[in-house]
Amino acid sequence: MKHSRLVVATAFIIILPLSSPASWQDLLDKLPTSTKSTASTTNNSGVSALSSTEMSSGLKEALDTATNIAVKGLGQEGGFLNDPSVRIGMPDSLSWVEKGLRVTGQSARADEFVGTMNRAAEQAVPLALDQFRSAIKNMTLTDAQAILTGPNDAATQYFRKQSEANLRQQFLPIVSDTTSKAGATSAYKKMLDSAGPAAGLMKSSSLNLDEYVTDKALDGLFLKVAEQEALIRTNPVARSTDLLKKVFGAVSN
Repeated sequence: MKHSRLVVATAFIIILPLSSPASWQDLLDKLPTSTKSTASTTNNSGVSALSSTEMSSGLKEALDTATNIAVKGLGQEGGFLNDPSVRIGMPDSLSWVEKGLRVTGQSARADEFVGTMNRAAEQAVPLALDQFRSAIKNMTLTDAQAILTGPNDAATQYFRKQSEANLRQQFLPIVSDTTSKAGATSAYKKMLDSAGPAAGLMKSSSLNLDEYVTDKALDGLFLKVAEQEALIRTNPVARSTDLLKKVFGAVSN
């Protein structure tokens, strides 16, 4: 009986991918994430054909390009505010305040507050370049190979692991200073005052504005770095030098 069951099960596994692609895909979709990421890694044979210098230099050049583009884009006026994917919105704890202001024709108060938060993030982001350059400089050959053969955001994950704690420490005082100068704290108080007596019940200590803006700024920064990384990996047009073309061409072939 056990033998017959084994035969049936084996036949089912052999036949399934031929007769029922949808069912096979369903099974693949149920694989653990770690398994799927291993199965989806890039061409290791192509990477092995590269010299250590080519691999390391090519990756560092790509990451330097990606981080510069991301930081430059976010650090300019409107870099956060005008980009829906990273725009820092009203904190969830204040959504009811925003709704009340907009219903009563006081949208300008809410918009002023959101604008000052985004300007603070835009002024803090340029600090990230030195941290990214340090992470790139300290990257080992083992790190480089793992990143090259990893998923499309492998370098971004590396950056986040290596630099996020230091970035948060550096961002926080800048955000604190810029939110004050840009009037975010003042706008916050004005917004609560405009919302009426109900908003007065909310203690000022219930929201750490500087930490909120810092966390959102970091999320936006790493999102943009990941987008640039994926672009270089997947779009040959984004590989602007011969070295980038050689290294990432070998990985993607």
